[in-house]
Amino acid sequence: MSIATSEDRLKKNQRPVTIIAVVTALCLLGDSMLYIVLPIYWREVGLSALWEVGVLLSINRFIRLPMTPLIGLLYKRMSLRTGLILAILLAAATTIGYSLFKGFIIWLVLRCLWGIAWSFLRMGGYLTVIRYSDDSNRGHLMGLYNGISRLGSLIGMLVGGVLAPLVGMQIVSIAFGVFMLLGLPYVAAYISGGKANEPDVSLLRKERLDSRESIWSKPVIKIVATGLFVYLLQTVLSVTLSLQIETNYPQPMTLLGIVVTSTMLSGVLQAARWGWEPFLATWIGLRSDGSKGRLPLFCLTLICSAVGYALVPWQLPIYLWCAVILLILAASTAVSTLMDALASDVAHLSSVVAVMTAYSVATDMGSALGPMLVYLAIGLPNGITYIYIGSAIIFLLVALGHRPNAKQEMTALPSERELMK
Repeated sequence: MSIATSEDRLKKNQRPVTIIAVVTALCLLGDSMLYIVLPIYWREVGLSALWEVGVLLSINRFIRLPMTPLIGLLYKRMSLRTGLILAILLAAATTIGYSLFKGFIIWLVLRCLWGIAWSFLRMGGYLTVIRYSDDSNRGHLMGLYNGISRLGSLIGMLVGGVLAPLVGMQIVSIAFGVFMLLGLPYVAAYISGGKANEPDVSLLRKERLDSRESIWSKPVIKIVATGLFVYLLQTVLSVTLSLQIETNYPQPMTLLGIVVTSTMLSGVLQAARWGWEPFLATWIGLRSDGSKGRLPLFCLTLICSAVGYALVPWQLPIYLWCAVILLILAASTAVSTLMDALASDVAHLSSVVAVMTAYSVATDMGSALGPMLVYLAIGLPNGITYIYIGSAIIFLLVALGHRPNAKQEMTALPSERELMK
Protein backbone atom coordinates (compact mmCIF):
# COMPACT_ATOMS: atom_id res chain seq x y z
CA MET A 1 0.00 0.00 0.00
CA SER A 2 1.41 3.38 -1.00
CA ILE A 3 1.90 6.27 1.39
CA ALA A 4 -0.68 8.28 -0.55
CA THR A 5 -3.24 5.49 -0.21
CA SER A 6 -2.62 5.26 3.56
CA GLU A 7 -3.04 9.00 3.95
CA ASP A 8 -6.26 8.96 1.92
CA ARG A 9 -7.60 6.15 4.12
CA LEU A 10 -6.69 8.06 7.28
CA LYS A 11 -8.46 11.20 6.03
CA LYS A 12 -11.50 9.15 5.04
CA ASN A 13 -11.70 7.58 8.50
CA GLN A 14 -10.97 10.86 10.25
CA ARG A 15 -13.92 12.67 8.67
CA PRO A 16 -16.75 10.76 10.46
CA VAL A 17 -14.92 11.06 13.80
CA THR A 18 -14.45 14.81 13.32
CA ILE A 19 -18.12 15.23 12.40
CA ILE A 20 -19.33 13.37 15.49
CA ALA A 21 -16.91 15.35 17.65
CA VAL A 22 -18.30 18.64 16.31
CA VAL A 23 -21.88 17.38 16.76
CA THR A 24 -21.07 16.42 20.36
CA ALA A 25 -19.53 19.84 20.99
CA LEU A 26 -22.68 21.54 19.67
CA CYS A 27 -24.87 19.39 21.91
CA LEU A 28 -22.80 20.31 24.99
CA LEU A 29 -23.48 24.03 24.58
CA GLY A 30 -26.71 24.14 26.58
CA ASP A 31 -25.56 21.91 29.42
CA SER A 32 -22.31 23.81 29.88
CA MET A 33 -24.13 27.14 29.85
CA LEU A 34 -26.29 26.04 32.79
CA TYR A 35 -23.28 25.53 35.07
CA ILE A 36 -22.48 29.25 34.68
CA VAL A 37 -25.94 30.78 34.32
CA LEU A 38 -28.35 28.69 36.43
CA PRO A 39 -26.74 29.43 39.84
CA ILE A 40 -27.38 33.14 39.14
CA TYR A 41 -30.69 33.16 37.24
CA TRP A 42 -32.43 30.31 39.04
CA ARG A 43 -35.42 32.44 40.08
CA GLU A 44 -36.13 33.32 36.45
CA VAL A 45 -36.76 29.67 35.59
CA GLY A 46 -39.20 29.12 38.44
CA LEU A 47 -36.94 27.57 41.06
CA SER A 48 -37.57 28.33 44.71
CA ALA A 49 -34.27 27.40 46.40
CA LEU A 50 -30.59 26.97 45.60
CA TRP A 51 -30.65 23.29 46.56
CA GLU A 52 -32.86 22.74 43.51
CA VAL A 53 -30.03 24.10 41.36
CA GLY A 54 -27.69 21.49 42.80
CA VAL A 55 -30.15 18.68 42.09
CA LEU A 56 -30.73 19.84 38.50
CA LEU A 57 -27.01 20.08 37.76
CA SER A 58 -26.33 16.57 39.07
CA ILE A 59 -29.42 14.51 38.18
CA ASN A 60 -28.24 14.09 34.59
CA ARG A 61 -25.22 12.14 35.90
CA PHE A 62 -27.26 9.83 38.09
CA ILE A 63 -29.85 9.06 35.41
CA ARG A 64 -27.04 7.77 33.20
CA LEU A 65 -26.22 4.97 35.64
CA PRO A 66 -29.38 2.91 34.94
CA MET A 67 -29.88 4.23 31.40
CA THR A 68 -26.44 3.54 29.89
CA PRO A 69 -26.84 -0.29 29.93
CA LEU A 70 -30.25 0.09 28.28
CA ILE A 71 -28.79 2.42 25.66
CA GLY A 72 -26.02 -0.12 25.07
CA LEU A 73 -28.69 -2.77 24.36
CA LEU A 74 -30.43 -0.37 21.97
CA TYR A 75 -27.18 0.25 20.09
CA LYS A 76 -26.89 -3.49 19.53
CA ARG A 77 -30.19 -3.39 17.66
CA MET A 78 -30.18 0.01 15.97
CA SER A 79 -27.78 1.70 13.60
CA LEU A 80 -25.14 4.11 14.81
CA ARG A 81 -26.72 6.80 12.63
CA THR A 82 -30.14 6.32 14.27
CA GLY A 83 -28.71 6.54 17.78
CA LEU A 84 -26.82 9.75 17.01
CA ILE A 85 -29.83 11.38 15.33
CA LEU A 86 -31.95 10.53 18.37
CA ALA A 87 -29.27 12.04 20.62
CA ILE A 88 -29.22 15.31 18.66
CA LEU A 89 -33.01 15.60 18.72
CA LEU A 90 -33.14 14.97 22.46
CA ALA A 91 -30.32 17.44 23.17
CA ALA A 92 -31.92 20.16 21.04
CA ALA A 93 -35.38 19.56 22.55
CA THR A 94 -34.11 19.78 26.13
CA THR A 95 -32.04 22.91 25.44
CA ILE A 96 -34.93 24.71 23.76
CA GLY A 97 -37.10 23.45 26.62
CA TYR A 98 -35.02 25.52 29.03
CA SER A 99 -36.55 28.61 27.40
CA LEU A 100 -40.14 27.32 27.26
CA PHE A 101 -40.76 25.79 30.67
CA LYS A 102 -40.47 26.92 34.28
CA GLY A 103 -40.56 25.01 37.53
CA PHE A 104 -38.47 22.41 39.30
CA ILE A 105 -40.40 19.30 38.21
CA ILE A 106 -40.42 20.03 34.48
CA TRP A 107 -36.74 21.03 34.62
CA LEU A 108 -35.99 17.78 36.42
CA VAL A 109 -37.55 15.94 33.47
CA LEU A 110 -35.55 18.04 31.00
CA ARG A 111 -32.28 17.33 32.81
CA CYS A 112 -33.02 13.59 32.87
CA LEU A 113 -33.69 13.69 29.13
CA TRP A 114 -30.38 15.49 28.64
CA GLY A 115 -28.63 12.74 30.61
CA ILE A 116 -30.13 10.16 28.23
CA ALA A 117 -29.11 12.25 25.21
CA TRP A 118 -25.54 12.48 26.52
CA SER A 119 -25.37 8.69 26.98
CA PHE A 120 -26.43 8.22 23.35
CA LEU A 121 -23.87 10.81 22.25
CA ARG A 122 -20.94 9.48 24.23
CA MET A 123 -21.61 5.86 23.36
CA GLY A 124 -22.06 6.89 19.73
CA GLY A 125 -18.75 8.75 19.80
CA TYR A 126 -16.91 5.74 21.23
CA LEU A 127 -18.47 3.40 18.66
CA THR A 128 -17.65 5.80 15.82
CA VAL A 129 -13.98 5.90 16.81
CA ILE A 130 -13.83 2.11 17.12
CA ARG A 131 -15.59 1.61 13.77
CA TYR A 132 -13.35 3.94 11.79
CA SER A 133 -10.02 3.24 13.46
CA ASP A 134 -7.43 0.49 13.65
CA ASP A 135 -4.41 -0.22 15.85
CA SER A 136 -2.33 2.38 14.01
CA ASN A 137 -4.60 5.39 14.58
CA ARG A 138 -7.07 4.61 17.37
CA GLY A 139 -5.35 6.85 19.92
CA HIS A 140 -5.12 9.71 17.42
CA LEU A 141 -8.81 9.51 16.54
CA MET A 142 -9.88 9.15 20.18
CA GLY A 143 -7.80 12.22 21.08
CA LEU A 144 -9.29 14.10 18.14
CA TYR A 145 -12.82 13.20 19.26
CA ASN A 146 -12.22 14.13 22.90
CA GLY A 147 -10.42 17.37 22.07
CA ILE A 148 -12.97 18.75 19.62
CA SER A 149 -16.05 17.63 21.55
CA ARG A 150 -14.90 19.32 24.76
CA LEU A 151 -14.68 22.64 22.97
CA GLY A 152 -18.46 22.67 23.41
CA SER A 153 -18.00 23.04 27.15
CA LEU A 154 -15.65 26.00 26.74
CA ILE A 155 -17.86 27.78 24.19
CA GLY A 156 -21.04 27.07 26.15
CA MET A 157 -19.59 28.53 29.34
CA LEU A 158 -18.01 31.58 27.70
CA VAL A 159 -20.74 32.47 25.20
CA GLY A 160 -23.58 31.57 27.56
CA GLY A 161 -22.01 33.50 30.41
CA VAL A 162 -21.55 36.60 28.25
CA LEU A 163 -24.86 36.58 26.33
CA ALA A 164 -27.29 35.48 29.07
CA PRO A 165 -27.05 38.79 30.99
CA LEU A 166 -27.37 40.75 27.72
CA VAL A 167 -30.23 38.99 25.88
CA GLY A 168 -31.60 36.56 28.47
CA MET A 169 -31.13 32.84 29.07
CA GLN A 170 -34.26 32.00 27.08
CA ILE A 171 -32.92 33.45 23.81
CA VAL A 172 -29.50 31.86 24.35
CA SER A 173 -31.15 28.45 24.97
CA ILE A 174 -33.18 28.67 21.76
CA ALA A 175 -30.09 29.70 19.77
CA PHE A 176 -28.03 26.84 21.18
CA GLY A 177 -30.84 24.35 20.46
CA VAL A 178 -31.07 25.48 16.83
CA PHE A 179 -27.30 25.17 16.40
CA MET A 180 -27.51 21.56 17.62
CA LEU A 181 -29.94 20.68 14.83
CA LEU A 182 -27.31 21.71 12.27
CA GLY A 183 -25.56 18.40 12.99
CA LEU A 184 -28.43 16.28 11.65
CA PRO A 185 -27.62 16.44 7.91
CA TYR A 186 -23.94 15.69 8.55
CA VAL A 187 -24.73 12.60 10.62
CA ALA A 188 -27.18 11.43 7.94
CA ALA A 189 -24.61 11.97 5.18
CA TYR A 190 -21.38 10.69 6.72
CA ILE A 191 -22.34 8.00 9.26
CA SER A 192 -23.23 4.65 7.75
CA GLY A 193 -26.55 3.03 8.50
CA GLY A 194 -25.15 -0.35 9.58
CA LYS A 195 -25.69 -1.80 13.04
CA ALA A 196 -23.66 -0.01 15.72
CA ASN A 197 -21.93 -3.22 16.82
CA GLU A 198 -20.95 -4.40 13.34
CA PRO A 199 -17.16 -4.70 13.06
CA ASP A 200 -15.02 -3.02 10.48
CA VAL A 201 -14.20 -5.15 7.42
CA SER A 202 -10.63 -5.48 8.63
CA LEU A 203 -11.93 -7.03 11.86
CA LEU A 204 -14.32 -9.60 10.40
CA ARG A 205 -12.14 -12.47 11.60
CA LYS A 206 -13.17 -11.54 15.12
CA GLU A 207 -16.69 -12.70 14.34
CA ARG A 208 -15.32 -16.17 14.94
CA LEU A 209 -15.19 -15.41 18.64
CA ASP A 210 -17.69 -17.51 20.51
CA SER A 211 -20.73 -15.31 21.04
CA ARG A 212 -21.43 -17.09 24.30
CA GLU A 213 -18.05 -16.19 25.73
CA SER A 214 -18.23 -13.83 28.67
CA ILE A 215 -16.92 -10.32 28.03
CA TRP A 216 -15.44 -10.24 31.54
CA SER A 217 -11.89 -11.11 30.65
CA LYS A 218 -9.03 -9.79 32.79
CA PRO A 219 -8.28 -6.83 30.44
CA VAL A 220 -11.96 -5.79 30.47
CA ILE A 221 -12.21 -5.94 34.27
CA LYS A 222 -8.96 -4.00 34.51
CA ILE A 223 -9.98 -1.12 32.26
CA VAL A 224 -13.48 -0.88 33.77
CA ALA A 225 -12.05 -0.70 37.31
CA THR A 226 -9.47 1.84 36.15
CA GLY A 227 -12.20 4.01 34.64
CA LEU A 228 -14.17 4.01 37.89
CA PHE A 229 -11.20 4.95 40.11
CA VAL A 230 -9.69 7.55 37.78
CA TYR A 231 -12.95 9.42 37.16
CA LEU A 232 -13.68 9.35 40.89
CA LEU A 233 -10.25 10.82 41.66
CA GLN A 234 -10.53 13.49 38.97
CA THR A 235 -13.71 14.85 40.58
CA VAL A 236 -11.76 15.47 43.80
CA LEU A 237 -9.97 18.46 42.27
CA SER A 238 -12.98 19.89 40.44
CA VAL A 239 -15.24 19.93 43.50
CA THR A 240 -12.66 21.13 46.05
CA LEU A 241 -10.43 23.53 44.09
CA SER A 242 -12.19 26.70 45.25
CA LEU A 243 -12.23 25.44 48.83
CA GLN A 244 -8.54 24.51 48.67
CA ILE A 245 -7.64 27.98 47.36
CA GLU A 246 -9.67 29.56 50.17
CA THR A 247 -7.92 27.33 52.73
CA ASN A 248 -4.36 27.82 51.47
CA TYR A 249 -4.65 31.48 50.51
CA PRO A 250 -7.34 33.10 52.69
CA GLN A 251 -6.12 36.66 52.00
CA PRO A 252 -6.97 38.44 48.73
CA MET A 253 -4.44 37.50 46.06
CA THR A 254 -2.82 39.67 43.43
CA LEU A 255 -1.80 37.88 40.23
CA LEU A 256 -0.24 39.85 37.39
CA GLY A 257 -1.42 43.00 39.11
CA ILE A 258 -5.06 41.85 39.34
CA VAL A 259 -6.86 41.11 42.61
CA VAL A 260 -8.57 37.71 42.27
CA THR A 261 -10.93 35.75 44.51
CA SER A 262 -10.79 32.00 45.11
CA THR A 263 -13.75 31.33 42.84
CA MET A 264 -12.31 33.51 40.08
CA LEU A 265 -8.94 31.76 40.22
CA SER A 266 -10.63 28.35 40.29
CA GLY A 267 -12.69 29.22 37.22
CA VAL A 268 -9.69 30.53 35.27
CA LEU A 269 -7.55 27.48 36.07
CA GLN A 270 -10.24 24.99 35.12
CA ALA A 271 -11.23 26.92 31.98
CA ALA A 272 -7.61 26.69 30.79
CA ARG A 273 -8.10 22.95 30.34
CA TRP A 274 -10.89 23.39 27.81
CA GLY A 275 -8.65 25.72 25.80
CA TRP A 276 -5.84 23.23 25.32
CA GLU A 277 -8.01 20.10 25.02
CA PRO A 278 -8.25 20.02 21.18
CA PHE A 279 -4.47 20.25 20.82
CA LEU A 280 -3.16 18.26 23.77
CA ALA A 281 -5.69 15.41 23.53
CA THR A 282 -5.01 14.92 19.81
CA TRP A 283 -1.23 15.07 20.32
CA ILE A 284 -1.32 12.60 23.22
CA GLY A 285 -3.52 10.21 21.24
CA LEU A 286 -1.19 10.39 18.25
CA ARG A 287 1.88 9.74 20.40
CA SER A 288 0.20 6.71 21.98
CA ASP A 289 -0.19 5.07 18.56
CA GLY A 290 3.59 4.75 18.30
CA SER A 291 5.69 1.61 18.58
CA LYS A 292 5.97 1.83 22.39
CA GLY A 293 2.19 1.71 22.81
CA ARG A 294 -0.03 3.57 25.25
CA LEU A 295 0.96 2.04 28.59
CA PRO A 296 4.28 3.90 29.17
CA LEU A 297 2.60 7.25 28.47
CA PHE A 298 -0.45 6.28 30.53
CA CYS A 299 1.70 5.38 33.54
CA LEU A 300 3.71 8.59 33.20
CA THR A 301 0.59 10.77 33.24
CA LEU A 302 -0.80 8.86 36.23
CA ILE A 303 2.46 9.50 38.10
CA CYS A 304 2.25 13.20 37.20
CA SER A 305 -1.29 13.25 38.60
CA ALA A 306 -0.08 11.57 41.80
CA VAL A 307 2.74 14.08 42.29
CA GLY A 308 0.39 16.99 41.66
CA TYR A 309 -2.28 15.72 44.06
CA ALA A 310 0.35 15.19 46.76
CA LEU A 311 1.39 18.85 46.48
CA VAL A 312 -2.07 20.46 46.37
CA PRO A 313 -2.78 20.56 50.14
CA TRP A 314 0.41 22.49 50.98
CA GLN A 315 0.75 26.28 51.01
CA LEU A 316 3.33 26.74 48.26
CA PRO A 317 4.14 30.09 46.64
CA ILE A 318 0.99 30.99 44.72
CA TYR A 319 2.58 30.90 41.25
CA LEU A 320 4.14 27.50 41.96
CA TRP A 321 0.84 26.22 43.34
CA CYS A 322 -1.02 27.36 40.20
CA ALA A 323 1.61 25.57 38.09
CA VAL A 324 0.90 22.38 40.05
CA ILE A 325 -2.83 22.71 39.32
CA LEU A 326 -2.15 23.24 35.61
CA LEU A 327 0.09 20.15 35.63
CA ILE A 328 -2.74 18.11 37.14
CA LEU A 329 -5.26 19.42 34.60
CA ALA A 330 -2.91 18.67 31.68
CA ALA A 331 -2.31 15.18 33.07
CA SER A 332 -6.09 14.73 33.41
CA THR A 333 -6.54 15.51 29.72
CA ALA A 334 -3.89 12.93 28.84
CA VAL A 335 -5.18 10.29 31.26
CA SER A 336 -8.76 10.55 29.98
CA THR A 337 -7.70 10.30 26.33
CA LEU A 338 -5.37 7.36 26.92
CA MET A 339 -7.89 5.54 29.08
CA ASP A 340 -10.60 5.90 26.42
CA ALA A 341 -8.14 4.59 23.81
CA LEU A 342 -7.20 1.62 26.03
CA ALA A 343 -10.88 0.82 26.54
CA SER A 344 -11.37 0.93 22.77
CA ASP A 345 -8.38 -1.37 22.27
CA VAL A 346 -9.96 -3.94 24.57
CA ALA A 347 -13.48 -3.48 23.17
CA HIS A 348 -12.59 -4.00 19.51
CA LEU A 349 -11.28 -7.47 20.40
CA SER A 350 -14.44 -8.39 22.29
CA SER A 351 -18.08 -7.28 22.28
CA VAL A 352 -17.71 -3.62 21.34
CA VAL A 353 -21.03 -2.33 22.65
CA ALA A 354 -21.00 -4.45 25.82
CA VAL A 355 -17.47 -3.46 26.83
CA MET A 356 -17.94 0.24 26.12
CA THR A 357 -21.27 0.15 27.99
CA ALA A 358 -19.56 -1.33 31.05
CA TYR A 359 -16.76 1.23 30.78
CA SER A 360 -19.23 4.13 30.45
CA VAL A 361 -21.21 2.98 33.48
CA ALA A 362 -18.00 2.71 35.52
CA THR A 363 -16.84 6.22 34.60
CA ASP A 364 -20.30 7.65 35.33
CA MET A 365 -20.31 5.86 38.67
CA GLY A 366 -16.92 7.34 39.54
CA SER A 367 -18.07 10.85 38.57
CA ALA A 368 -21.24 10.50 40.65
CA LEU A 369 -19.58 8.97 43.73
CA GLY A 370 -16.62 11.35 43.82
CA PRO A 371 -18.33 14.52 45.13
CA MET A 372 -20.41 12.55 47.64
CA LEU A 373 -17.43 10.70 49.12
CA VAL A 374 -15.30 13.84 49.18
CA TYR A 375 -17.82 15.84 51.16
CA LEU A 376 -18.39 12.96 53.56
CA ALA A 377 -14.67 12.92 54.40
CA ILE A 378 -13.94 16.62 54.19
CA GLY A 379 -15.46 17.34 57.62
CA LEU A 380 -12.91 15.13 59.39
CA PRO A 381 -9.84 16.73 61.00
CA ASN A 382 -7.38 17.49 58.16
CA GLY A 383 -9.88 15.72 55.93
CA ILE A 384 -9.00 17.56 52.72
CA THR A 385 -5.29 16.81 53.19
CA TYR A 386 -5.97 13.11 53.65
CA ILE A 387 -8.24 13.12 50.60
CA TYR A 388 -5.50 14.47 48.34
CA ILE A 389 -2.73 12.30 49.78
CA GLY A 390 -4.96 9.23 49.53
CA SER A 391 -5.85 10.12 45.93
CA ALA A 392 -2.13 10.44 45.09
CA ILE A 393 -1.49 6.96 46.50
CA ILE A 394 -4.34 5.47 44.48
CA PHE A 395 -3.01 7.12 41.30
CA LEU A 396 0.35 5.47 41.97
CA LEU A 397 -1.29 2.08 42.55
CA VAL A 398 -3.21 2.38 39.27
CA ALA A 399 0.05 3.24 37.48
CA LEU A 400 1.71 0.24 39.08
CA GLY A 401 -1.10 -2.02 37.89
CA HIS A 402 -0.67 -0.78 34.31
CA ARG A 403 3.13 -0.80 34.17
CA PRO A 404 4.30 -1.89 30.69
CA ASN A 405 5.96 -5.09 31.96
CA ALA A 406 2.78 -6.22 33.70
CA LYS A 407 1.79 -9.76 32.81
CA GLN A 408 -1.69 -8.74 31.73
CA GLU A 409 -1.72 -7.23 28.24
CA MET A 410 -4.37 -4.68 27.47
CA THR A 411 -4.41 -5.32 23.74
CA ALA A 412 -4.79 -9.06 23.35
CA LEU A 413 -7.44 -11.42 24.62
CA PRO A 414 -6.84 -15.16 25.01
CA SER A 415 -9.56 -15.94 22.48
CA GLU A 416 -7.92 -13.59 19.99
CA ARG A 417 -4.59 -15.31 20.36
CA GLU A 418 -6.31 -18.59 19.65
CA LEU A 419 -7.63 -17.21 16.36
CA MET A 420 -4.15 -16.23 15.21
CA LYS A 421 -2.72 -19.70 15.64
